Amino acid sequence: MNPILAGPLGIHCGNLILVNACHPVRLETAEPCVPLPGSSVRLQQRAAAVLQHMLSNLGCSGQILPVSGYRRFAEQQQIWDDSMRNHGESFTRQYVALPGCSEHQTGLAIDLGLNEGEIDFIRPNFPYEGVCQRFRKAAPQYGFIERYPSGKEAVTGIAHEAWHFRYVGVPHAQIMARRNMVLEEYIEYLKQFPQNGPHLVETCGSRPFEIYYLPAEQAGRHRQEDSSLYEISGNNVDGYIVTLWRHTV
Repeated sequence: MNPILAGPLGIHCGNLILVNACHPVRLETAEPCVPLPGSSVRLQQRAAAVLQHMLSNLGCSGQILPVSGYRRFAEQQQIWDDSMRNHGESFTRQYVALPGCSEHQTGLAIDLGLNEGEIDFIRPNFPYEGVCQRFRKAAPQYGFIERYPSGKEAVTGIAHEAWHFRYVGVPHAQIMARRNMVLEEYIEYLKQFPQNGPHLVETCGSRPFEIYYLPAEQAGRHRQEDSSLYEISGNNVDGYIVTLWRHTV
């Protein structure tokens, strides 16, 4: 059996874990976090490498700065306490996740800011124009999503945050962007595609992908995939998402 399915961490690790007030972090990170070049901000190794590659390809290095990445529980608690003291409860509950319920504790989330001098740590400026908008439009191609878009506050439980991006990987970021879904909606949507039923088939770039959902209680009956390229992620809710890279025809 795949070690993710067999391991004790199971559904609580992987690029597609859902973290919010209803689904707290069970493991702060299963992967090593590394600093971004020239910064003390850290991300999981793959997310860091992809982000750096993206910034380089877009010519954004130096214009867009990492503001906050991986945080330990104690760091999130300190940010929460400081914001409550300095900004009050209403502001804090809108813009700061409860300690234990922050995506930053996974090492898969990054806050970015436009390099324009002093940067607000809680709400860095990341406008919908210029280099920031160019980054935002390209992000899904690299596996990143704008995690808390305007109009989805009732779903995410977090106010609109133009600066907060989350690594979910390819092809999921593109599919979410096409369907205007946030992660909460996408995790629920994928449950329509079980292992033993029709799978979700999408083409991103020139590569076809096949995706299905596996409930946690069925993990022991998961069949070995014949594709050499596949990935399994827990969803931090109730099961796993299996992604297969299919050969082009």
